[in-house]
Amino acid sequence: MPIRKIPKNYRNITGIAPHNKAVGAAAYESSLERDFLTLLAFNQDVQRFEVQPLAIEWFDTAGKRHVYTPDVLVHYQCDVIVYEVKYRSDLRENWQQLKPKFQAALRFCKQNGWRFKLITEVEIHTDFLRNAQFLLPYRQHGLAGKYSDPYMDLLYETLRELKQSTPNALIQHIFQNEDNQAKLLPVLWYLIATQQVGVDLNQPITMKSTIWFKK
Repeated sequence: MPIRKIPKNYRNITGIAPHNKAVGAAAYESSLERDFLTLLAFNQDVQRFEVQPLAIEWFDTAGKRHVYTPDVLVHYQCDVIVYEVKYRSDLRENWQQLKPKFQAALRFCKQNGWRFKLITEVEIHTDFLRNAQFLLPYRQHGLAGKYSDPYMDLLYETLRELKQSTPNALIQHIFQNEDNQAKLLPVLWYLIATQQVGVDLNQPITMKSTIWFKK
């Protein structure tokens, strides 16, 4: 559970992201943190994550006590990583002030068999994020039972026969009627979002993207 409540900030974007993988409130205090939480929610390898999860104590050279609260603790299938989310410009400008608490976090994580990582906009603001932002609502709707199982079976079995296609070609292969095609499309996005249908998530997803049957 979060140990620190994120205050309202009128200079940065703050809020709470409604992610079901979050333990407690998935609060963020910048758009960069919000985007990173989206990546975690979409990542199939992430079991759960906690925002503002730990209080790490450290002492400066004068013996003064400090407490550092990293941004996110992530439990993967086979790993546990503590993340600090920062813009690269912030790291460059404030490195000397930030370095001691990051070193304290490294020591803490090593003692617990975890890892500590800095993550910036370079790793976050990618085509994968844009795809995650697009697909995540479809996955949430599908998990809530809003899509028809017969449509899922129809799409999956047709793609099994074709082996490879595009979203546009697949729905046109199944239905000629545009209204029926429109009903199929969100179900296809759900199958892609849950990785039941293959696509290169590191490239922008369009109606002409190559998709393939996954055994």
